[in-house]
Amino acid sequence: MPHETRSASLLTSFADVPDPRTRACLYPWDELMFTALCGVCSGADDWVGVVEWATMKLDWLRQYLAFDNGVASHDTFSRVFSLLDAQRFEACFAGWTKALCPNLAQQLIPIDGKSVRGSHNGQSRMAHLVSAWHTKQGLVLAQVKTAAKSNEITAIPELLDALDVQGAIITIDAMGCQRTVVEKIIARQADYIIGVKDNQPLLAQAIERLFDANDANPSATPLEQHTSVDKGHGRVESRACTVASDLQSLAEHGLPWAGLRSVVRVHSTREVVNGKGKGESSVEWRYYISSLALSADAFNTAIRAHWGIENSCHWVLDMTFREDDCRIRVGDGAQNFAILRRIALNLIKQERSGKSSVSIKRQRAGWSTAYLEKLLGLIAH
Repeated sequence: MPHETRSASLLTSFADVPDPRTRACLYPWDELMFTALCGVCSGADDWVGVVEWATMKLDWLRQYLAFDNGVASHDTFSRVFSLLDAQRFEACFAGWTKALCPNLAQQLIPIDGKSVRGSHNGQSRMAHLVSAWHTKQGLVLAQVKTAAKSNEITAIPELLDALDVQGAIITIDAMGCQRTVVEKIIARQADYIIGVKDNQPLLAQAIERLFDANDANPSATPLEQHTSVDKGHGRVESRACTVASDLQSLAEHGLPWAGLRSVVRVHSTREVVNGKGKGESSVEWRYYISSLALSADAFNTAIRAHWGIENSCHWVLDMTFREDDCRIRVGDGAQNFAILRRIALNLIKQERSGKSSVSIKRQRAGWSTAYLEKLLGLIAH
């Protein structure tokens, strides 16, 4: 693909994000955006790193854009991205990922929040971002920052509005167990599997009593159950998933939840064996509500898959992109740099020519402009 076509497609995806500066400047917005994306893909974790990388690759950058005045300073990048309209940037990001994953029907979409720990300055709280994850493709679909005096409960409906989730299966931990969230999911014609804890005490107690009553009644019809066992890295974990679809006892307690068809219990045990053959064990009971009528096996798989957003997204952002260590704090800078990280993560995840880790692929992009061009070409698709 010609350089001009590829670079134009890259920048067009985010063309609706306006330059926050109101006067003519030495460093055009498209150059700043292009440099920022390339730098983060290539291993830069802050604006100093972006500028150092760009200075070394200036001749290559000029194959795409003019860069008549060279590379802007890190202060310029910091100032511009702190003023950038973060909501518009997030909307463009969601639009780009929609082109990568146009149909979410029947797909597992976990939603979870993550704080950028280095973004607080002692006077304002750290940025907290709620993201949607595509389990099968391994991509971040959208991101929304929680309001200054709010939490994930209000951010989740905003995130759902940014996506076409019709037919999708939304999984959320207990923070999202709210009637407003469930009603939003059903209104968007999607399904849900949501954890239940003591933030909904009446619901949690009613579900626990339902399963306990069945366990204690020998004449009761056994509920469907599926057990899975995983071994590896010195630990053995088993998960017994039980499903109940007769919810009359919940109705008697006046607990109407939109679309509710099943409740689920997962009894998990974990044993860790050390080098001396001795181990530690832990037991946990978890409960869920769902608008689906699935088998216990299918629920077990879906509930376990929810944690992919923690292991394959949040952990990678912290360990590979050093998100929690980043000290970008001014304005919307932390939120906007977080979007750049997620764009880079998606590009790297889409590049499947080898089995290298995300960390190695970032290093490869920094070493080889040919490989970086390969990553950037995926945006054009």
